[in-house]
Amino acid sequence: MSFSKLGLNPNILKAIKEQGYTKPTLIQEQAIPKILEKKDLLAAAQTGTGKTAAFTLPLLEFMSLKPHRKDQKAYIKALILVPTRELALQVFENIQAYSKYLHLKTAVIFGGVGINPQKASLRKGVDIVIATPGRLLDHMSQDTIDLSRVDFLVLDEADRMLDMGFIHDIKKVVAKVPTHRQTLLFSATFSDEIKKLSNSFLTKPETVEVARSNTLSEQVSQVVHYVNKDKKKNLLSFLIHTQDWNQVLVFTRTKHGANRLSEFLNKNNISSLAIHGNKSQGARTTALKDFKAKKIRVLVATDIAARGIDIELLPHVVNYELPNVPEDYVHRIGRTGRAGNIGEALSLVCDEEAQYLEDIEKLTKTTIPVRDIEGFTISALKKPQKSSNTKSRNNNKRNSSNAKERRPKSNTRIKNSSEKKDFKKEVDDFIENRKKQTSKRNSNRKITGNYRKGLGSNNK
Repeated sequence: MSFSKLGLNPNILKAIKEQGYTKPTLIQEQAIPKILEKKDLLAAAQTGTGKTAAFTLPLLEFMSLKPHRKDQKAYIKALILVPTRELALQVFENIQAYSKYLHLKTAVIFGGVGINPQKASLRKGVDIVIATPGRLLDHMSQDTIDLSRVDFLVLDEADRMLDMGFIHDIKKVVAKVPTHRQTLLFSATFSDEIKKLSNSFLTKPETVEVARSNTLSEQVSQVVHYVNKDKKKNLLSFLIHTQDWNQVLVFTRTKHGANRLSEFLNKNNISSLAIHGNKSQGARTTALKDFKAKKIRVLVATDIAARGIDIELLPHVVNYELPNVPEDYVHRIGRTGRAGNIGEALSLVCDEEAQYLEDIEKLTKTTIPVRDIEGFTISALKKPQKSSNTKSRNNNKRNSSNAKERRPKSNTRIKNSSEKKDFKKEVDDFIENRKKQTSKRNSNRKITGNYRKGLGSNNK
């Protein structure tokens, strides 16, 4: 099927052709006709399937049928809610590209930046608003946005919004838009929570489901390198130089780890920037813009900071550290191999990540091939063993907090509670503000380093 057979406006077809779109993806082929029939839609599609175009193209089609005069002030016809600032910017950029030949105005509003420019944009009148829930509520409380004439409401990555605790914010927003509207809800999965949300906000919705969250794209080639932890940085630098990689997205588990890796790469003549929750919104936006423009070769990111990164021709994703949660592996490597393009995902795996790799292969029902590189890699992983007491304690902790994170298996144990408290403080302060550098700490550096891997980090 071609886009022209979907019945889209010629100006929209012209714009998407310029973006290199030749035929609809599966989610687009299934969702667009249902949306054009003005039906509510509940769609399950993972990142990288083309879901943004699946809901934006039909919205633009509807708006092109009833354009406002150039001398008329536009009013908000479509509201798109997203969980993160990065995703908001990505959706905004896509709509700008798709509506290039339409007389429509779009605004994007999110936190972390000044609110006054957003107010000015809204005062001038806009047709489409892309927003994060928190900043949208700020505008609503200050009466700087009017949602009374919204015809289309889109909840994008609704599962992420629920995970991030936005459910009450979403309910407040939905209460302010007209009941006679078309609502589209996109999620990675059809969880019980999503179905409950759908029952609350959607009316007799059509359902579309493609590519479950544990489904890997056939366009992505996966490779594992077994490597000692202390050789990971050098191996990554070697691969980038010898393979002449010019655009690489690298994932770390922690914000501090992202900073250190980026600094190392820059010192080795590989231009790099890091993005994570401690970076300002301006810094994150600039880093992403430079990465897309290939002004830097490597973008080092934590999982949450990378949400919303959508680069159609991104050739390489590297798991410098495997994620604690196996589903995050699928989301990570889904950044490459998009829209029918070929991508490569490499994972640098050390002994203490053996359990993570096992969990990933179990989830995805695949055995990832191992590639050796002389001078760097090791022949096999040695899975560390835990004592039964340590295993029981970790299981109890995991169950009590309902957390998904798991510690790497290790037979190294923290000796006393005071050492544990000292190290937690070091992690929270990113270790820059250590006040004491005693010989005892130096001798215990290996112990505390292993414990840091167990703690993990709240990367946002």
